[in-house]
Amino acid sequence: MAAFTLSPSTPSQLWSSKNGVFSPTSGLMAMSARSETAGWEGGMKVTCQAASIPADHVPAMERRKLMHLLLFGALGLPAAGMLLPYSDFFPLKGGGIVAKDEVGNSIIASEWLKTHVPGEKTLILGLKGDPAYLMVENNRTLATYGINAICTHLGCIVPWNTVEKKFICPCHGSQYNNQGTIIKGPATLSLELANVDIEEDKVVFAPWTETDFRTGDAPWWS
Repeated sequence: MAAFTLSPSTPSQLWSSKNGVFSPTSGLMAMSARSETAGWEGGMKVTCQAASIPADHVPAMERRKLMHLLLFGALGLPAAGMLLPYSDFFPLKGGGIVAKDEVGNSIIASEWLKTHVPGEKTLILGLKGDPAYLMVENNRTLATYGINAICTHLGCIVPWNTVEKKFICPCHGSQYNNQGTIIKGPATLSLELANVDIEEDKVVFAPWTETDFRTGDAPWWS
């Protein structure tokens, strides 16, 4: 660590006489000199100190590249790990998606069947982010199809009426039977279907493209 005193510089000394380029070093010296002069005038001495840095202290380019790789590797691995739980939100092969419960957790079939009784129809998050019904059959297995909960009239969510044993739209009164078949208007189309499968114990909803087993016709939503 070396101590030195900066000498005053005039404004003209801040510019190179050859190319007119501003000299930061001269500028620093001039500002420091003014500060030192002001310090003397106020009755106190200002001493500037600077550390000497060896020229060979700057890391080589190869060392910089290595440090960058280590840094990005250290940051990238945890980030990739954080993304793994969210992979269930991306479409699977064939357009399917892992079904989610009301709080956004992936539905595990074995766990679901422990807490849901036969005949129960539960709203979950299905295809395209639409609410849909996941149903438990009387033999305590999951139904192989799910029912979209959006009314085909004007798009209201249709609840399952446990007393009347049918879906009844609260907006305009459209009604559907336990399989989602239209039985009363003003809606004219049945509720959409989705295929339900189990992959690695996760419940998967996939698009229904085959014949609508309720009507014998091609699915109107495809």
